[in-house]
Amino acid sequence: MVLKTALFNMKTIFAAVVFTLCTANIFAQTKNLFNGKDLSGWHIDVPAMDKDSSVKTPFIVRDGNLVSLAKPQGHIITDAVYQNYRLEVEYRFPAKPGNCGVLVHASTPRVLYAMFPKSIECQLMHQNAGDFWCIGEDIAVPDMETRRGPKEKWGAVDGKERRIKNLTDDSEKPLGEWNKMTVECVGNVVKVWVNGDMVNEGSNCTASKGQIALQAEGSEVEFRKVALTPIKKITK
Repeated sequence: MVLKTALFNMKTIFAAVVFTLCTANIFAQTKNLFNGKDLSGWHIDVPAMDKDSSVKTPFIVRDGNLVSLAKPQGHIITDAVYQNYRLEVEYRFPAKPGNCGVLVHASTPRVLYAMFPKSIECQLMHQNAGDFWCIGEDIAVPDMETRRGPKEKWGAVDGKERRIKNLTDDSEKPLGEWNKMTVECVGNVVKVWVNGDMVNEGSNCTASKGQIALQAEGSEVEFRKVALTPIKKITK
């Protein structure tokens, strides 16, 4: 009996070690894309700033948070390109609810309305967090016609049905509280969680890598965490 117990314990420990090593192999070290001090590693693309040098940037650092001041509208974009990762964003609307978004697989600037970069947007808009918006790129989800509208109207350009509704609108916390959005991009699959709830999952995305962008669009938003963990894609 003692020998069997010892062997069982050894097998349990061995299994735990193997699991830990496999997990470590899949998920690499997390990188904070926002350092809490300045906007190093990012660049700002705001069309209104092109012609008027007096226009102030809508992206600042305040009290250790990256703040989108909503106006003028535009984006703050990572300098680096990323592929196969888990992105964790903690955000809140400090004053009034409004619109904003996290863009993944961002590439060509200003392909939509001369402002939005080519990308897939993971919506942060109050009561709609987790919607997909197709911006020059496309993605597929189950029940597409229910969540996107008639097939003949689908598209990723102006005038087309670019919004794909999320699976739940009750995952957000009350106004002023911090929310956590997790976006996992592996290959051509994009998954989104809001405060731990799976709110969207798409496949056959037309892009599998790109920059990450945050919006200035409609309401002030504070970001206290923007962190990325690379994922090693396992191939059989």
